[in-house]
This record gives sequence, C-alpha cells and structure tokens, in this order.
Amino acid sequence: MKHRQFFWRKNWFWYVILFALAAVWIIPLVYMVSMSFRDTEQAFDPNLFAGPLTWKNYELVIKQNPLPRYFFNSLVVTIVSVLIVTLGASMAAFGLTRPGVRGKSLIYNLLLSSLMVPITALVIPLAQINSRLEWQNTYWGLIFPYAALGIPFGLVVIKGFMDNFPKELEEAATMDGCGSLRFFLAIVLPVLRPGLVVVVIWQFLTSWNEFFLALIVMTDKTMKTLPLVPMQYQGFYFSQPGALFAILVLLTVPTIVFYVLVQRNFIRGLLSGAVKG
Repeated sequence: MKHRQFFWRKNWFWYVILFALAAVWIIPLVYMVSMSFRDTEQAFDPNLFAGPLTWKNYELVIKQNPLPRYFFNSLVVTIVSVLIVTLGASMAAFGLTRPGVRGKSLIYNLLLSSLMVPITALVIPLAQINSRLEWQNTYWGLIFPYAALGIPFGLVVIKGFMDNFPKELEEAATMDGCGSLRFFLAIVLPVLRPGLVVVVIWQFLTSWNEFFLALIVMTDKTMKTLPLVPMQYQGFYFSQPGALFAILVLLTVPTIVFYVLVQRNFIRGLLSGAVKG
C-alpha cells in the first residue's frame, strides 16, 4: 500500500496528463453513443448529452438489416484471414532467418515495400482479379486480399522475434534429430507467441473494419460485411443520423470488447519484440 502511494506521488503529473489525453480521445466515442439515442429533432444538438433518450434507432437498424448474417460474414472473413496471416507470416519469418537461404534480403525488402502501398490504390486491380477468378460475392474475394496485405506486416513483427531466437535451441534440436517441420511447430511457434499475439490482434482489427475492398467485392446484400451497413443510412440529406450512429455503435462494440480482452497480451508482445538479446 505504501509503495503504491509513493508511486502515485512520484508520478502524479504523468497520470494527470494521461487522464486528460484519454478524456479528449474518448469524447468522440461518447458523442457517437449519445447520438445513437437521440430523435431526429435533437440529433444535431451540440451538447454532449441531450434528451429524451430513445431506443427507436436501434430497433430500426435491427428490423431493416439481417445483422446476424452480416456479423457472421465479417466473422468468417476475419477469422480465416487472421489464421492465414499468422501461419504465413510465421513460416516466412522462419524461412528468411535460416542460414544458406539465397536472396532472403531481396525477398524481405520486396515484401516490406508492399507496406507502402495503401489498400485504396489496390481496390480496382483486386476487383478485376476477383472478377476473373469468379470470387465476387464470395468469402475468398476478401480473405485472400486481406491475407496478402497482412502477411508483410506480420513478417516484420515476427522476424524481429526470430532474429533473437536462441541458436542453442536449434542446435540442441538438430542433435536430437528434430526435423525442420517438427522444430518449427514444437519449438519455434511457442517461443514466438508474443509476436503471434500482436499479429493476431492487428489483423483482426484490420480485417474487421476494412471498408473499401468489401464495398467492391460484396455487392450481394446477403454477403455484405458489417462495415458496409452504415453507408445506407448516410443518404444525400443525412435524414437518419440516429440510425447511422446506432449501427456505428453496434459495429464498434465487438472491436472494443476484443481489444479489452487481449490488450495486456498486445502490449506485452510489443514490449517483448522491442527487447534485444
């Protein structure tokens, strides 16, 4: 107890700064939730809180949209893309850190350069590829592009862990007759767990919230993902602001819950990757 009081007295200034920054960052989120409970008449009230509160916006959104279907579509695309990115990035990092691999620096730099290209610049080429492969309105039309765009980032994160991988473990496993596949599955992956957690969280949030490519690929109403739903409530005259913010709240809740559950592992993974030796 005394240690906590001493720590608080010593760092009170930074706590005040952090609380102030957190309050500023959370205001838009609070305003979004407040807007979702307002009638059309009070929708553009500049106050942070305005009454009376109503559930009509949520009832309207739930009645007009098959939200369970959209949620399922987003969940399938996100989970499969996360699995592919995690496995592909870990295998690529393992291969690019093996001695005797020719051209590994060139391969790594080429993959790294793909991070500089925004997904908005690739929407049209990816849509054309999906059309030729008949992947329009299919899960694969989003899963494979998300995986291809996510593997370079995952490679950068996991390779930082592989560069610090103890060589003694590999030498001992080789002397015991452990093959490359068994060594990768039984020894490397458990050691890479902090990096894998970072990649899983990052790819989950990226795939779940992606909009532009999903807008082009998922033109069938039954195949839409959750980020596409708010678009139908914008309209030219913005006549349904409460319904728009209601669906935004429903879209945001899963990501917030997911991050709250895994935030400790995310921060631990980032800090582990930053420590050398």
